[in-house]
Amino acid sequence: MNEIERQILADVTLDAPWALIEDYAKMPRWRPEDVNGGVDHLVTALAKVGVPVTVLEPEIYLSIPLHAAVTVGNQSFRAKPPSMSISVPNGIEAELLYLRTNPKTIRSYTRDPNEIFLDGGAELAQRVKGRIVIMEGFANPGTCSLLEEWGAVGVIAVNPGVDIHWGTCTTIWGSPDLDDLPRKPKIAVVAVNNPDGKQLIAAAAEGKRGRVVTEMQEGWFKQKLPVVEIRGTEEPDRFVFVHGHLDSWDVGIGDNATGDATMLEMARVLWKHREKMKRSVRIAWWPGHSTGRYAGSTWYADAYALDFDANCVAQIDCDSPGCRWATSYHQTTTMSETEAHVMRAIKEVTGVDGKPKRPNQAGDYSFNNIGISSYFMLSSTMPEALRAEKGYYAVSGCGGNIAWHTENDTIEIADKEILMNDIKIYLLTTLRNANDDVLPYDWRATAAEFGRTIESYQKAAGAAFDLAPSKAALASFAASLDKLYSGIASGKAKKKAANEALMRLARVLVPINFTREPRFRHDPAYTCPPLPTLATAAELPTMPARLVGFAKTTLMRGQNRFCAAMRDAERIVEQALAA
Repeated sequence: MNEIERQILADVTLDAPWALIEDYAKMPRWRPEDVNGGVDHLVTALAKVGVPVTVLEPEIYLSIPLHAAVTVGNQSFRAKPPSMSISVPNGIEAELLYLRTNPKTIRSYTRDPNEIFLDGGAELAQRVKGRIVIMEGFANPGTCSLLEEWGAVGVIAVNPGVDIHWGTCTTIWGSPDLDDLPRKPKIAVVAVNNPDGKQLIAAAAEGKRGRVVTEMQEGWFKQKLPVVEIRGTEEPDRFVFVHGHLDSWDVGIGDNATGDATMLEMARVLWKHREKMKRSVRIAWWPGHSTGRYAGSTWYADAYALDFDANCVAQIDCDSPGCRWATSYHQTTTMSETEAHVMRAIKEVTGVDGKPKRPNQAGDYSFNNIGISSYFMLSSTMPEALRAEKGYYAVSGCGGNIAWHTENDTIEIADKEILMNDIKIYLLTTLRNANDDVLPYDWRATAAEFGRTIESYQKAAGAAFDLAPSKAALASFAASLDKLYSGIASGKAKKKAANEALMRLARVLVPINFTREPRFRHDPAYTCPPLPTLATAAELPTMPARLVGFAKTTLMRGQNRFCAAMRDAERIVEQALAA
């Protein structure tokens, strides 16, 4: 850690961030008017610490849960509808059908029925048609869309514990466009707690009928979106982007008032030390994360896409830091090229060794299709041994606390000491992105990841498909990378040209590794495998014979896309070396 970094981190206090957490603990922030009120409160907090802020007001598409219930005969069960369920206030009635869920995939966003359900077989879709399906886990978009496709009229998700978790059931990322609209959910979806779910499963075993009621408020809403810009002194157009959602379920302290507070303190400290910043830092707080499936960050990604394409050197997602018992960093989200950068900062701040985790198709990772190097979504979390000791099931935030997405996510979930550590980790990684002479990325790690992925796909495909062209294209690109990093280390490569190449490589390599859709569009919100254009190779051994020819056609086209991407990436490196 250099002297400037030490000075800046020494300025971190919990005065402003903890005050915001205490205030947000009394302010539910999931209805549109309450989210705008939360923004107004944040703007006041920023003004108190002397940080100027711009408030944008986009119109985004939201779905706000109002009420839900399940009835079987004369018995009624409490329920919550996930965002984007259809609204059926008069209810929909059908025979109940229970499908056993694979416990390993209760949080998965996959649409592969062989991964989701233990009840397999070709007849599964026929059994589902016209029924209300009961399944264990959360009302995930991949599963709900698959059941809708099979003809289910409703879904009841049996959550793992005594609480019911809010969530969302749409595969559409952000506000829908005309191409997305066909994927808008058309069935009623609810979640119930585990004790009630067991009674419903028993009712399904007896062949009983059930009724599902959902009431939603859905449409276009004007939402406030605050942005702080801290201009760099040497490369002001280049910026590091830090962001997190301000809207939450109920008061949402661990998800995500702690993140909002972290960014408030980052804004205060970086604004105070702005004369020490080489590149700019931009910080944004999102509406529409919970009720709009990342509609706020998606709108911003769309509205400022060309600026991101030209100038963004990294995006850093701030979600659920500073939570109770979250002393481990064994599931820290980071792309391969930023892994060493992130792990080094965690070690320096906490003395703890972190472990990287590939970014999920979740959070506010609304910038993959532009191609931005990214890290964090979740940072600190509960150690696995402690989670097992407490009997907690896995959740997707709050540092592993099962208060996630429930009314119990209150101020007790925040932890001052852990919050201080996480603020410093976010701040240190941001500082280095803004100030390092050479951007702290190692694309050789990404190339090595690609190599492992291709080898695993080739092993699965066997003789059914040859990925040799992909291996050759990757090898050529990797060789050029070695030359670039040798030039950086020796000082022969010009820093400006090297930084341009390190940033531009993300525009090619992030989309090829994390997206199926073309650049500037948004992929569906379900699992995207590594190098998705080649991933069909892993499915060949179990694919029905009638589909193999089609699959090979898909792979031929996908391999073309991958090889072309490697060629484009190699060209970027060569241009930097020639500068």
